[in-house]
Amino acid sequence: MSRDIFVVVEHVEQSVADISFEMLGRARELAKTTGGRVVAVAVGHDLKPLACELGAADAVLLSEAPGLAQYTPEAHQRALEAILRQRAPRVTLVANTAMGMDLAAGLSGALGWPLVAYCREARMEGDRLIAVSQIYGGKILAEAAVDGPNAILSVLAGSSPADAGHAPGSPAIEEVEPPAPSPARVRFTRLLKPEAGDVDITREAILVSVGRGIQSRDNIPIVRELAEALGGTLSASRPIVDQGWLPKTRQVGKSGMTVKPKLYLAIGISGAPEHLEGMRGAELIVAVNTDPNAPIFGVAHYGVVSDLFEVLPLLTEKIKATT
Repeated sequence: MSRDIFVVVEHVEQSVADISFEMLGRARELAKTTGGRVVAVAVGHDLKPLACELGAADAVLLSEAPGLAQYTPEAHQRALEAILRQRAPRVTLVANTAMGMDLAAGLSGALGWPLVAYCREARMEGDRLIAVSQIYGGKILAEAAVDGPNAILSVLAGSSPADAGHAPGSPAIEEVEPPAPSPARVRFTRLLKPEAGDVDITREAILVSVGRGIQSRDNIPIVRELAEALGGTLSASRPIVDQGWLPKTRQVGKSGMTVKPKLYLAIGISGAPEHLEGMRGAELIVAVNTDPNAPIFGVAHYGVVSDLFEVLPLLTEKIKATT
């Protein structure tokens, strides 16, 4: 039985996604227990420059072809399935992203291997894999003991630091011939990029983020005033953007922007997994919410269980008085 830990590298336009480095760091921890190698697997075209960034891996497998240059679920799944079927790693880590959820479920079905989705923790207890999933909007952590010699974990972004996956090194690179192309039901036509917005929240040092607890668009100025007093920028969770109260460029989360400010204030945000994925890397997280059981308090360094309409004016006044 193989003891290797495989990481499916997610990349877009020759840029490795942060979640890939997070998974490499987690794979190294698992490999210490299994005694196997960490193997990064990348599917695409002209990937050698990208492979040089994967120093945290012991080896890199590249499955390349012009037809794989752009992501399509069927073609990429077939290329990965061929590799995994032949190598049969102990654990395969796939990002719990839009692309990764396609791949993880498809690979699990094709290979007959168990899949644990929304995974935020994983460890080995002897020969058994134990995985912890975050479900029901982050309110429940479910632990699963995964039987069998092979398993796939769909890993939540932000569940481990990316720094552990950034390491110098020159892993051995092996090129793997992909399966012959076959007629696909889905084909790539073009990549749509969002237009530049009024601010780039990914570059801001201080973010004050507002959620549905604000209740009304008319109350947003209360939060904006606090952001301005701190010298920061106003951002938001998805429900605020979906309502049209703030532009898409201000959205934090899996379907918005991933941010890593020095200070992140979460105002009236419950802490759905999709939002936590986008802000978990902040250096200091402060949350204000009326619900003491809100998932946001699970990642916050400091929390205030109170009505935001009582706390924010007082906080803004204090900050203004000291500046």
